[in-house]
Amino acid sequence: MKTRFDLRTLWHLPLILAVLLQLWPLVFMASTSLKDMDQIFQATLNPLPFPATLSNYTAVLENFPILTYVYNTFFIAVFVTGCKIATSVLAAFAFVYYEFRGKETIFNFMLLTFFIPITVLIMPNYLLMSKLGLLNTSWGVILPQIGDGMGIFLMRQTIRGIPKTLLEAALLEGAGVLDILRKVVLPLIKPSAIAVTIFFFINSWNEYFWPLLVLQDKENYTLPLALQMFISAEGGSEWGIAMAVAMLTSLLPLMLYMLCQKYILSTFMQSGVKG
Repeated sequence: MKTRFDLRTLWHLPLILAVLLQLWPLVFMASTSLKDMDQIFQATLNPLPFPATLSNYTAVLENFPILTYVYNTFFIAVFVTGCKIATSVLAAFAFVYYEFRGKETIFNFMLLTFFIPITVLIMPNYLLMSKLGLLNTSWGVILPQIGDGMGIFLMRQTIRGIPKTLLEAALLEGAGVLDILRKVVLPLIKPSAIAVTIFFFINSWNEYFWPLLVLQDKENYTLPLALQMFISAEGGSEWGIAMAVAMLTSLLPLMLYMLCQKYILSTFMQSGVKG
């Protein structure tokens, strides 16, 4: 028994070390945001600020239009997330419960989109947004992202777990397709839908490269763009203020993940179990 306990302990040590290495950037960010310049340069790796100061956050709120960038980011993230989850659920429902010619072929081609580098799609999307006159607008950021192959795949794996007899019983009761989707399917896939929604929201919130190409005016910037602009403007010397901006940028996604992590983990586990 003791040998087994020792082996389990040794096996957990590298896992704990890996977790600490992953968490260290977050600890460094939070700690640095609460330090003044003297503490930052004298004790850079010390995670405990003595004394802690909120001056960096005060400087950000007074000199940085953070609320404008939060609104821009939130607006884009909400619309992108709403469109992605709607298209994912509807497409997944069709792939599972409808029979039509070429269904498996279409689904397999959709899976192939996982392997297409984002850089390949940038030029066609940019030219399309330019033709539509949507450059330098939030809609130019939103429109190319209204569908997501990963979301369709995850929702399909979840919906496949619903017995078809349940839907057949609803059809016998005279329920329409939309009623079945709204009253039967959606309540059963709610945990997975929440997880995928959070996944979409966090990805959209942190998106940097595509908004960088589309948005030109500073008042339209999202938080990742504004953070980079601020760091460049300060010459990379104001570490405390830069980390305060980074902390404010990361706060909402971190909170959402912590609140919904059980849904996210269960969804990815389900997608791996069902073929």
